[in-house]
Amino acid sequence: MPSDPRQRRASRHAQAAGDPAVPSPKKPITVDRITDAALRVVATEGYDALTIRRVAAVLGTGPSSLYAHIVNKDDLDDLLVGRLCAEIVLPEPDPDTWRTQLLDAYTQIRDQYLKYPGVSRAALGMVPTNLDALRVREGLFAILLAGGIEPRTAAWALDALSLYVSAYTLEQSLVQRRRKHPDDEWVLGREELLSRFTALPADTFPQTRRHAAELTSGTGHDRFEFALGLIIGNLRPSA
Repeated sequence: MPSDPRQRRASRHAQAAGDPAVPSPKKPITVDRITDAALRVVATEGYDALTIRRVAAVLGTGPSSLYAHIVNKDDLDDLLVGRLCAEIVLPEPDPDTWRTQLLDAYTQIRDQYLKYPGVSRAALGMVPTNLDALRVREGLFAILLAGGIEPRTAAWALDALSLYVSAYTLEQSLVQRRRKHPDDEWVLGREELLSRFTALPADTFPQTRRHAAELTSGTGHDRFEFALGLIIGNLRPSA
C-alpha cells in the first residue's frame, strides 16, 4: 500500500471499493472507520462540527493518525459523499419511465443528505472522484441518455438537478438547526406566515395579501418535487 496519503487516495479511486481489511485485534484506523466517525459527528452535531480533529477524537486518536489515510478535509468530504452515494439504488434505464426514474433517484439522494444535517455542503463545489459517487452520476447520466436527451444537455441537467438537491437539503438543515433554539423567532410556521402576509398594507403588497394562501402552501417536499418536475419536465428528447 502506498505510504503517501495522496497516493492512497488515488489508489482508492482506481480500484473497486470493498477490499477486505487486514484482520487486527487492535482495531486499526481505516478509511471506513474514519468515514463512520465523520458521519457520526455530522449526524449528532451537524456538518459545521466536522473537523479532522473532531473525527480523531471520536476514534480516540490524534489527527496525525488520520493523515496517514486521508489527505485533508476535502478528501474527507469526498469520502462522505461516496458513502452516501453507496446507498443509492439505481434502476436499469428505461426510455418509457426515465423521468420517474430520475425523480426517484434524486429523492433517494435528498433523503440520504437529510439524515446528516448540512452534509450536502460536502457535495457543493466538488467534482466527484469517489467511485460510489461516480457510479451514481453514471447511472443518472444513463437514465437521461435513455430518455433521448442530447449528451451535453443531459450533462448540464445533471449539474442543475444536483445543485438544487444540495441547496434544498442544506436549507432544510439550517431550518432544523434554527428550530432547536427556543429564543430564535426567525423560523415561522405556515399559520404565522399567513397571518403576517394578510396583515401587510394592501396598497404596497396587494398580490402578497391576495395570494397569501398560495405563497405559503405545500410542504418542503411538495415544493422539492415541483422544482425537480420543472427541470425534468422541460427536458425534451433530441429529434
